[in-house]
Amino acid sequence: MLVINGGRIFTSANGIIEKGNILIENGKISAISNTETWDCKNTIDANDLIVMPGIVDAHSHIGGFGHEMNDQDLNEMTNNSTPQVEAHFSIDTDSDDFKLALKYGITTSAIAPGSGNVIGGLVCAVKSHGKNINDMCINKSIALKAALGGNPKGVYGKKNQLPMTRMGIAEVIRENLIRGKEYLDNKNNNDKNDFKYNYGLENIAKVLNKEIPMKVHCEQFDMLTIIRIAEEFDINFTIDQAWGASDYYDEIINSNCKGIVYGPIGILLIPGECGKIDIQSLIELDKRGMNCAIMTDGPITHPEMIITQAGEVYRFGGEHERIINMLTINPAKIMGVDNRVGSIEVGKDADIVIFQGTPAVDTNARVVCTIINGEVVYSEFN
Repeated sequence: MLVINGGRIFTSANGIIEKGNILIENGKISAISNTETWDCKNTIDANDLIVMPGIVDAHSHIGGFGHEMNDQDLNEMTNNSTPQVEAHFSIDTDSDDFKLALKYGITTSAIAPGSGNVIGGLVCAVKSHGKNINDMCINKSIALKAALGGNPKGVYGKKNQLPMTRMGIAEVIRENLIRGKEYLDNKNNNDKNDFKYNYGLENIAKVLNKEIPMKVHCEQFDMLTIIRIAEEFDINFTIDQAWGASDYYDEIINSNCKGIVYGPIGILLIPGECGKIDIQSLIELDKRGMNCAIMTDGPITHPEMIITQAGEVYRFGGEHERIINMLTINPAKIMGVDNRVGSIEVGKDADIVIFQGTPAVDTNARVVCTIINGEVVYSEFN
């Protein structure tokens, strides 16, 4: 049992509780109150501190990319389309990436294959602490990764292979979806003795059946490509990176887009690819009802950047409580794991982070305690 007393609680579900108390039992949140207290030898005094759900990073590669980018175990760049591979097989949970995630309050990450391929493979949701990948993984199949733009062009264009152009990228995505539809038709309509199982096409079928979205690395005018393809095949998708989203508000809102996962800022500006850094677009998209989240792209950027980026949204005029949601419940919803994480509610996993200072508002705000499944896994308390 663990008790957190007296904090200012951002619940990401039921508003803000001033001087609130949280009771944690068996790894779950069992009670929340601003009047009731509980006797417990394991009590954290959170007076004058901010208590919020553990940060959920909706786009990451931690544990699968080396910091020098020389070891990319999450990039199976042997074919422009590899829907059959799964990210959770490549994650080194002993990586220092996870220790850094804990230090900066990130308790759950969507860990995706890299963007070297047009279709990269299955994305998984992983907690930042546990015995091993089987213990830490919440869901092995939350999305199918795809990538538009310079990354797949850069990989396969150098080999003089498809795709060396944006036309080629669109063709690869459409061809996969067409093959997936044919596979589903064959599976549903033909004699089972004539049916040949294909794991990669099974994952494409999950997208076509709207069991999972396509998670698309996508910037600027490439957004129009995935919007058009998604409409043609009636699939759901998220736009990740999303630099330049402010040019396409209406198109995004009127599409099958189920979330904008923005970031990171502070990257090299390349015209036509990532030449427009407009994180303030999250404010307008949020107002229009789009599910918006902020991401790290770790380890490509440092995990503390997720709070820095939240501060940028606040600097441009975003409402603070809604910005906290972009770090917590919104990414959890995008990842389909909001039944367990992303908010402080009775019955949910006790994944909680405690800040000294107000994150996204105070430039010197820092994490003093991170809790996962009711266990203190990082602490600056004596």
